Amino acid sequence: MTRQALEETLNYAKAYRASRQEAANWVLAHPDCFKDLLTFVGQEATDRSHKAAWVLEFVCKAKMELLLPHLDLFCELIQKVTKDQTKRPMAKITELLCLGYYKQADKKIQAALKQEHRQAFTAACFDWVINEEKVACKAYSIQSLYWLGTEFDWVHPELKLILQEGYAKHSAGYKARTRTFLAMMEKYQAEKQ
Repeated sequence: MTRQALEETLNYAKAYRASRQEAANWVLAHPDCFKDLLTFVGQEATDRSHKAAWVLEFVCKAKMELLLPHLDLFCELIQKVTKDQTKRPMAKITELLCLGYYKQADKKIQAALKQEHRQAFTAACFDWVINEEKVACKAYSIQSLYWLGTEFDWVHPELKLILQEGYAKHSAGYKARTRTFLAMMEKYQAEKQ
């Protein structure tokens, strides 16, 4: 019954923030359906997929611990999603996990997020930065890669090269984000020495 109710909730979800929040509130009130929500994200042949991703983002912002037991599935999904509407929330959730793990040192996230998860994040984020993706997806990925680069030494030099090469091709917002993270990487490297 809960899976069917979740399906109905997602079918009525719209792109409006209030609609996404309402659907997320329903999931938060029925946490036993969380894995079904993740499963729906992976069903890209349906319109439900991107709606599930929108709702997943709101749920994770409110209660990230619901995702932690399902990180293996989440990592599978970030490697295979293809729709722009699905990638953006997945990139945002990846960014939230990286911030929680590295910047905020959240003990629950640090205990759950294994090295293979962080490596999967690194691969997905580089794909999103290199490929023709929407700016938001790239921006979230750049921030994630910055934090991942504090652990994996090879990430910052690669990211720096990609950002410098792509700088002229992108919007003013992307350029501003690029300048910020190039400066942060320089500062991090200087402090490390």
